[in-house]
Amino acid sequence: MRKHKKKTNFEILENIRIEEMVAEGKCLARHDNMVVFVGGVAPGDVVDLRITRKKKSFMEAEAINFHSYSDVRVQPFCEHFGTCGGCKWQHIGYDTQLYYKQKQVQDNLERIGKVALPPFDPILGSAKDKFYRNKLEFTFSNYGWLTNEQIKSGEEHERRALGFHMPGRFDKILDIQNCYLQPEPSNSIRLAVRDYARANNLVFFDKLRMNGWLRNLIIRTANTGELMVIVQVYHEDEEALTGLLDHLATTFPEITSLQYVVNGKGNETFHDLEVVCYKGLPYIHEEMEGIRFRVGPKSFYQTNGDQAYELYKLTREFAGLSGNELVYDLYTGAGTIANFVARQCREVIGIEYVPSAIEDAKINSQINDITNTTFYAGDMKDILSDELIERHGRPDVVITDPPRAGMDEKVVAKLLQVHANRIVYVSCNPATQARDLELLSEKYDVTRVQPVDMFPQTHHVENIVLLTAK
Repeated sequence: MRKHKKKTNFEILENIRIEEMVAEGKCLARHDNMVVFVGGVAPGDVVDLRITRKKKSFMEAEAINFHSYSDVRVQPFCEHFGTCGGCKWQHIGYDTQLYYKQKQVQDNLERIGKVALPPFDPILGSAKDKFYRNKLEFTFSNYGWLTNEQIKSGEEHERRALGFHMPGRFDKILDIQNCYLQPEPSNSIRLAVRDYARANNLVFFDKLRMNGWLRNLIIRTANTGELMVIVQVYHEDEEALTGLLDHLATTFPEITSLQYVVNGKGNETFHDLEVVCYKGLPYIHEEMEGIRFRVGPKSFYQTNGDQAYELYKLTREFAGLSGNELVYDLYTGAGTIANFVARQCREVIGIEYVPSAIEDAKINSQINDITNTTFYAGDMKDILSDELIERHGRPDVVITDPPRAGMDEKVVAKLLQVHANRIVYVSCNPATQARDLELLSEKYDVTRVQPVDMFPQTHHVENIVLLTAK
């Protein structure tokens, strides 16, 4: 006879003081010499916790009751806070966010990097802590997520949703009424598309059954005033698509690039699919210091454009360019940094894994009459070779802006071999940056550290490090 294990009740911890913010935006508390990680709280809160996960060295918990609230708390400005997966730090004042982001960088570099560090420059906050993004993606669902309040009301609610994925749920979409991430007309366009689709009985997508029609909406706004909208549908339906796109074009004449994608795949990525330009041009432009960057539907461009300009100015300053340097720009993407610094140096060699990004980089050089850039597409550890260095010469400066995983060990080994005078390391993940700094410390000293906040209301932080050859 099979024995059934008795279900264990969740352990409750009472009157626990939240101490500080740590990695991934969670907070830390302690109980009986055990570390407890908690989400959705603030340093200084006194709470009751329900333990949701227990390991030998730590526990995870959720707050179920608040005895007192922290002084660093502020009133969240978004009606979707606590349900939507974005902007998880809205309940914490922006100065406090910056403090903990700087602390996150310092903790990572000190604990993981284990290298000598100079005094850190104060973190550069974003001038805008709302409406700072230039791109948002929204997903359609025929069975949108209901909040606890909606369920408790007992009322019938419209389930056709256009919004964001719920945290950790690929198939659940929260319908968004107002979003504070992207400036107008982003909100108005999203609501107009949703309301038109509902009124005209266009079928919203079902991600579990993989059927329906409307899949995804992308809105890109540029600092030039240009505006791109991309509608993604599951299959051809000329009449329905024409009606929707004509409605958008008429309602929002400011749209300069109206496009669509027919995507019958199992996911919403469309880098391998044709994007059709229905109205206007197939791209928009961003601008920095008179340099125009062409942004197509598949292009990568920093989503906080204003703060990206500040980041790139600091990167150029760290590079210490006098006009005679040969610069290697690793993980160059669409060549934004490469083209931005090209006028202050002799030549830039940009390397990037994604071929389409390299094509964008070349176009961005051409449209700005920049003639001292050369771009290569391929795996970094293969392209950054003895042959490349023999062809172009040993770099005076290396700028590297790798993905979150950091640099491959072979790339680090090649940088040690090349031994440029300066390396400017831009990172979106201070933990992997710290690991790479320890490897580079064989031949380099860290001489400047500058955290930069690209994403207010979130735990993410960017960091620039200057390494100088020993």
